[in-house]
Amino acid sequence: MSEAAPVRVDQRGSVAVWTIDRPDRLNALSGAALTALGRLAREARDNPSVRAIVITGAGDKAFCAGADLKERRAMSDDEVRARLDLYRLELEPIDKSPKPVVAAINGVAAGGGLELALCCDLRVAAPHAQLSLPETSIGIIPGAGGTQRLPRIVGEARAKEIILLARRIGAEEALAWGLVNRVAPADKNVLEETLDWVRPIADGAPVAQAAALEAVDRAFEVSLDVGIALEKGSYERTLRTEDRREALAAFAEKRRPRFQGR
Repeated sequence: MSEAAPVRVDQRGSVAVWTIDRPDRLNALSGAALTALGRLAREARDNPSVRAIVITGAGDKAFCAGADLKERRAMSDDEVRARLDLYRLELEPIDKSPKPVVAAINGVAAGGGLELALCCDLRVAAPHAQLSLPETSIGIIPGAGGTQRLPRIVGEARAKEIILLARRIGAEEALAWGLVNRVAPADKNVLEETLDWVRPIADGAPVAQAAALEAVDRAFEVSLDVGIALEKGSYERTLRTEDRREALAAFAEKRRPRFQGR
């Protein structure tokens, strides 16, 4: 790892794997790491070879320990404000990605690390993973979307419990709360488990998946009536695709569809 390339990139078929590669810093989010993640997300939007994205951390101790406090200690208040703006700027392309994004949480996901995972559409945790937003215990609050995204996922009361008590919760409790979608078996690497689990996405219809993500995400922004109308527009996009016709042909011919994203 070098700070010039703090995120390692690999591609497994149609799944891009981005590994935050700062294990000596528990994969903390430096400015360079944030910028790299944002750039990769923007590039993936228009890359037809990428149908899904998995984000993980190097090693087995941490997915991402949040802000790099060694870097943060030297910052002025204005520099901290600028870093928060950078979080919002570079995490937004992940949050708004038309390609499904999955966090493979291979250890500690704390502070900005959990906020990164909350930007993802789905989350898979290793059995030893620990998730937390500890900011109130050091006199601040989550500043990269945690106070907004967490209650949308686990509900208001549980979000307040995690944030106000600075609680660290384990993988099984996170699963019970809906904070993660799946816990990897103890005998299987969480990245490999995630790649196996997302295979239906990798083999699926990209236009339909993007339309579904858009419709679901908009549900939290508008009334039900407006959301139903937006859903109709998203459905209309899929009607015109070659993928839809391919799915019908595959059903008639009793074979698996071969989706091309068109």
